[in-house]
Amino acid sequence: MGPVMLRTEGVAKSFTLHLQGGVRIPVLSELALELRAGECVALVGPSGAGKTTLMRSLYGNYRAESGRILVRHHGEMVDIARSDPRQILAIRHETLGYVSQFLRVVPRVPALDIVAEAMLARSGTADAARRAATELLLRLNIPHHLHVLPPATFSGGEQQRVNLARGFIAGHPILLLDEPTASLDAENQEVVIAMINEAKAAGAAIVVIMHDTATRDAVADRLFQLTPLRDAA
Repeated sequence: MGPVMLRTEGVAKSFTLHLQGGVRIPVLSELALELRAGECVALVGPSGAGKTTLMRSLYGNYRAESGRILVRHHGEMVDIARSDPRQILAIRHETLGYVSQFLRVVPRVPALDIVAEAMLARSGTADAARRAATELLLRLNIPHHLHVLPPATFSGGEQQRVNLARGFIAGHPILLLDEPTASLDAENQEVVIAMINEAKAAGAAIVVIMHDTATRDAVADRLFQLTPLRDAA
């Protein structure tokens, strides 16, 4: 196993419902997670345990109220929970990839360009990025004739596969995957399992949320259990 790529220390997060009298709902408390290069950790727990909240906190979409979220960036551990927006964008650009459940569709932009842009933003030439994007889309069973069309016209499963291609093409050292196989059939699930295991073998550190236990067991090296705070009290 490689060096520590991500570590949380004492992370806490809650939400305030302003339309319901300011009720405060704690979701994460004193959370400690460590992730190494070449390792896949699966977040598990019932609905409401905070899996997606943790994932979005790791990516910097949610600000932790306390604690640290340390990400190995340019060889140093940087606290994304205390980083300014410019530094968070730099970390996402070079170090931290995120595949959400849904593709944020860009109007009128072809699927091939959406995927290629993610690689081009990090390295390479336009031609190399387009070749790599074509190979990934074909591997994920997106046929050639769809590559030139905007994903807004695609089915949910096709959009998810475009999203996966975009997430994997850049080769980020840390990958956050939120239900990457939720809308996929068995054949495409197997493709994604292979892609995750190949990324691990190449040294990527991966955090994943998967509700299908067979798929999860095929990629996860260990499980990280989350419990709703109201149940843990």
